[in-house]
This record gives sequence, structure tokens and C-alpha cells, in this order.
Amino acid sequence: MATSLFNEGLTVHTQSHDYPIVITDQCDMAEQVAPYISGQQVLIVTNETVAPLYLQQLQEQLAKSYTVAVCSLPDGEQYKNQASINQIYDALMAQHFNRDVTLIALGGGVVGDMAGFAAASFMRGVNFIQIPTTLLSQVDSSVGGKTGINHSQGKNMIGAFWQPQMVLADMSTLQTLPARELSAGLAEVIKYALIMDIEFLEWLEVNLPAMLALDLAILGEAVKRCCEYKADLVAQDEREAGVRALLNFGHTFGHVIETHEGYGNWLHGEAVAAGMVQAAELSQKMGWLSLDDVARIKRVLTLANLPVNPPAIATDVALNLMGHDKKVKSGQIRLILLKSLGQAVLTDDFDTQLLTEVLSQQAG
Repeated sequence: MATSLFNEGLTVHTQSHDYPIVITDQCDMAEQVAPYISGQQVLIVTNETVAPLYLQQLQEQLAKSYTVAVCSLPDGEQYKNQASINQIYDALMAQHFNRDVTLIALGGGVVGDMAGFAAASFMRGVNFIQIPTTLLSQVDSSVGGKTGINHSQGKNMIGAFWQPQMVLADMSTLQTLPARELSAGLAEVIKYALIMDIEFLEWLEVNLPAMLALDLAILGEAVKRCCEYKADLVAQDEREAGVRALLNFGHTFGHVIETHEGYGNWLHGEAVAAGMVQAAELSQKMGWLSLDDVARIKRVLTLANLPVNPPAIATDVALNLMGHDKKVKSGQIRLILLKSLGQAVLTDDFDTQLLTEVLSQQAG
């Protein structure tokens, strides 16, 4: 194992507070998170898939020093809603927990988003810790403090910015991740390369097979690099007023897919992958990317076992769903597009007819 990589931490700097990201392997989770627990009350929020794998040891170890309760939710994007948030509130209230409680999110991005939103809103804000167990959550959703739930008419429309006390990414948890979920996480990894670093794209083109084969040292290096990129953007723009919005490359198109197809039918990373292709195609139509660039993006996504074609969605329906996107400003859709591979831009200066052409090309 690459000892120079594991147990090497990063720090995220925000206006509210700084916090560490610990990237490690086969760690004692309780020992790692204990210094960041405030008070004596802990609620572990997890789901029915992750709980049998990692909950018992974490719960038993923490119970030696803290009052520990558990809220185990159904697994899936379709449960990222107000009903699940109420389950978390119910668990907190049943234990008579107060502002000294620390919520621990043990799971993927859905668990992390909901535990974070519950922490942001319970008694107007309590501490929480992220233990992401999927690649997608390790490289993206667990870092930066964006929390929330879905609405039937739009993804992540209800939420809050609420930074964790720390993020613990244990690479060994990826060994229990289904192959489809691993690929979904790779979509977010590829996203960082496309918007920020063409040399990272070249690295991925070489190393994606090893990542799919669960080479933990290579996966750990990818997680570290992605977290460095995100920490830098979050430090500049905690509340997504500017450059942090670039992290949503492919997401405006992807959220249309997730909302239209029903949450959970397309995994978030799968929808983002197809959405990145659509954004790249629009960038090409605007003269910024070449056809070879678009083909290269498709190749790397295909190498990661990700879809490059969206489902069939009527153009007027897609445009209507895009109108609910959080980046819409003064009624104008804003998109993250690529000026070149490795350089993204947030813009509303595009030809709507070209966007319509891209949307009308959707394959069944």
C-alpha cells in the first residue's frame, strides 16, 4: 500500500470554519472522527445497504464514550426527500438530543446530503461529520457543505450550505461498492479533469482500468486530487456565487435526465456523464471544442463504463426542466461549457437554437 498517500490529509478553508479531509485505508473510523465530535450525543445516519457493512463497529466503538443512536434510511435517490429528513428529526427528538449533538453521515452522497441538511436545520444548526463510502461522495458531495433534498419538480431544490467538521474517506469502503456505483463516481472524477486539468485527463485515460479493478492506491490518488481541486474552489467561493458553479459541468443536463426519468433510475453519475457529453456538444457547436475533443470525452466516459447518450426527452420538456435549475438567473438559463479541454466557463451567452439542436439529438 502506498503509505505516502494514505493518512495524508487536506484542509478545506471556508468562511465558517476550516476542516480536514482525511484520506486513509482500513482505519478505525471511531478513532478518526472522535476528535471532531462535540458534546456527548451522536446520531449516526446511514442506510439499509451500508449499515450491515460498517455500522456495528463504528457504533460499538463510539458507544464506549458517547450516547449513540442510529437512523437507518432506505437506500436510493428516490428517498432523498422530506419524509427521510423527518425520520432523522424523529430520531433526534426521540433521544431528546439537543444542540450538542453531532450527526455522522455514514454512506454515499444521498445520506451525506440528508444528514447535512438535517444538521443545518435541527435546532438551527448542529455539528456533523461526513464518512463517505462511495467514490462519488468521496470526490465530490461530502466536501464543500452543499446539503439538501430533491423536489418532484427539481433535484436538490431544497437545502442549505452547512460545512462538516471533518470528512473521512476510507478507500477500503470502495471494495464493497457495486461496479455500477463505482462507475457513477468516476463520472465526477472525469468532470474535474474536463473543467480544470487536461493533464489529469491524460492520467485518467491511463489509470481508469486500474481504478475499475479497485486499485486502492490509484483510487486514493484520484480522490486526493479531486478533493484538492474542490477545496480550492470552495475556499474561493463557499456559496457558489462564482467559480464554484463550474463544478456543475454536465449537471444542468444531467438533472433533467434524473428528474424526467425518476430519481434513482439513472444514477446521478450516469446522468452527469450523458449531460457532460451534451454540454460538450454545445461547446463544439459554439466553436470552442473540436469534434475530436467531443469524441475524446466520449471515449474516456465509455472506458469508465458510463453512458454517453441521454434517454429520449422531448425538447420542450427538457427546456422546461432546465428552467428549474438553480443556476437560472433572471429567467435566463446559465450553463457550464468548455472553452477547451481543462477550461470551463459559466455563461448565458449561447444561441438557444444550438441548445435546442443538442437536446433534439437525444437518443432513445
